[in-house]
Order: sequence, then structure tokens, then C-alpha cells
Amino acid sequence: MIRLLLAGTFLFAWMSASTDAAEINIGYLRRTDPKSTLSLIQMPANNDGIAGARLAIDDNNTTGRFLNQQFSLEDVPLAGGANAIALAERGVSLVVADLPPDELLNAAGAGAPRKVLFFNVGASDDRLREEDCRANVVHTAPTRSMLADALAQYLVWKQWRRWLLVVGSHAEDKLYGDALRRSAKRFGARIVQDKVFEDTGGARRTDSGVVQIQRQLPVFTQGAPAYDVLVAADESEVFASYLPYRTWDPRPVAGSAGLVPTSWDGSHDQWGAVQLQDRFMKQFSRRMTARDMQAWTAVRMIGESASRTRSTDAKEMLDFLKGPDFALAAFKGQRLTLRDWNLQLRQPILLSDGRMIVSVSPQEGFLHQVSELDTLGIDRPESQCRLK
Repeated sequence: MIRLLLAGTFLFAWMSASTDAAEINIGYLRRTDPKSTLSLIQMPANNDGIAGARLAIDDNNTTGRFLNQQFSLEDVPLAGGANAIALAERGVSLVVADLPPDELLNAAGAGAPRKVLFFNVGASDDRLREEDCRANVVHTAPTRSMLADALAQYLVWKQWRRWLLVVGSHAEDKLYGDALRRSAKRFGARIVQDKVFEDTGGARRTDSGVVQIQRQLPVFTQGAPAYDVLVAADESEVFASYLPYRTWDPRPVAGSAGLVPTSWDGSHDQWGAVQLQDRFMKQFSRRMTARDMQAWTAVRMIGESASRTRSTDAKEMLDFLKGPDFALAAFKGQRLTLRDWNLQLRQPILLSDGRMIVSVSPQEGFLHQVSELDTLGIDRPESQCRLK
């Protein structure tokens, strides 16, 4: 009888606590436009990104049960800044945003008067952390400069200092090309030739058969000055994946194909990553992508700040994230922290060949007075960010 009474008392207390649990609702703003890739096996899934956020919701709720906190996620298709306003009117002040740069800025501007805090998980543009930085946008996606620096450090460590740089003709390709040029100068590499690969249109697969590619690409790379590695900037997915094994000289390829810098890869298996990879595979029946990881990290940052501050207020959470007590374990060998001057998350960058992790940057020997992670990307003294 006593045991039954105690069990009933415990159940009643648990149900009361569950009823009064603090609810933390998180919005997920994203575009649903399909993105085509040269490789059929690299086509992103329809739930790319948001799947990582959903896994993190489960992780947050595992801890939240003991702290009387309940996390939920709302998927919101893109319709401009009005979505941010609608979320705020429903009491959603925490938003994971997987948006292009200008649309992210519009949403952040619409959400600022309503105290909405955004987590950028998709846009890698450095300007979002520099001249266009916003005080209500935290960035878990690495910048182009971070990715370029991570790759450059490894290539310089390997003594592959002579680069043939090939840049696509689209705007995002040129931005990545600029980041690679900056990294080469920063770490002592030399670009022996800088070429542009023009996108002349046409169907990606039906108009570009194996024979045609096999003939064209060696000619395109023929006659280049002596180089150690071909570095490609092709975010628009036009040519880079065709480069490995087709260059005139037998040289490795890096950048947008070959050896690729990324925040996450499905082959990553160190520092307990297998446990995360297995849980993701079990729930979604596919491998975890970089965008999934960036979204997972954003939602986990929200969970960590909520549990540590015991608050659901977005401003209190942001103050904690910017402070010295915040650090997130993310299966990458180092705890992740936030750069308080531009709200960019410090993080190691994986270098993947598509099947294995070749290395992880920052590389040994690249030192920094604050954090070796600050050798990746634009450092505080270089920053143009004035948070507003």
C-alpha cells in the first residue's frame, strides 16, 4: 500500500510538472526549391537541414524533461519577412533560418523589433558576419573564408603551395574564388594561374556525355604553369565534379571537388560521431549532411542556453551564448564557442574526399593568441562588423 501511495504521488508530481513545463517553440524558415547537382548520389534530400534540427529537438527534450522544459519545432515555408513577423506574433522568438543572404537579412530586419533571434544554418557569405552583420543573427554555418582557410592550411602543410585556381562564372563561385585567393596569400601559397570556367548553359547530363567531358577538360587545363594542386571554386555545380582524373597533368583536385572542406560529412566517425551518425541514420534512413549538422548545432545551442539560463527569453539566451560559459560539444574534437564580435560559431572544419575524412583543420602549427579556431576565417582585428 505504501509503495502504491508513493508511486501515485510520484506520478501525480510528474504529471503536474509536465503540465507546467516551459514550452520553447522554435521556427524553421527554409526554401523548398530543389537544388540540382552534377552527381545523382549527392542530390540533397527534401528534409536536408530540418532533419538535423528534428534530431536536436529530441536531444533537447531528453535533458529538458529533467528541467521541466519542452522543445518543439515548426517548419515554415519561405514567404519573405512576413513569416518572421507571423512567428513572433505567435510567440516564437527563436528561428532557425536556412535562407539565401538577402532573404535572411530581410527576415532579420522584420524580426528585430519583435525580439526574434535567428540562427543562420545555410548562408556562408562573409558579408553577413562583416558589413551586413546583425545583432539578432547567430551563424552556425561556416563562412567561405573559414572553409578556404581550412583547405589552405592543409595544402600548405602538405607543401602543395603552387595552385592552379579555376573559378566558375556565377556570383557565388566568384565569392568562393575571392576567399581562396585571400587564403593563399594569408598562408603562403601561390596561385600560378587563375582561370575562369564559363557556364555556357545546356543540360547538365544529356548535353555533357562522358566522351565530350573527357576530351574538353584536359584541353582546358593544358598548358598551365607547373602546379601542385588544382583548386576549384564551383558552388553553382557546373564543372568541378568533372575535374578529378580528367586534368591534363596528373594532379589532385581540391575545393568544390576532390578534397572538400565542410562542416560535416557522412563518413565522419571520430570523437563519438558514430553515435550521432547512427541515431540520424536510424531516424531518417540517410547520411547526415553539413546542413543537417548546422541545423542540429543551432537547435542544440538553443537547448544548451535554455538549460543553463533556465529561461525562455531570447535575449537572455543570446547573452549566455556570447559569454565565456558557453561551449558546445559537437563531435568534432573541440568544444564550439561563439565569436562575440560577429556571432559566428567557432568550429573545426573537416576535409573530406567523399569517402573518408582526410584531415581536420585548424592544422598543427597554425597558432593563435586566443583560439586556434580563430585561424579559420576573419579574425577580430580584421572584422568590419558593428553589431546593430
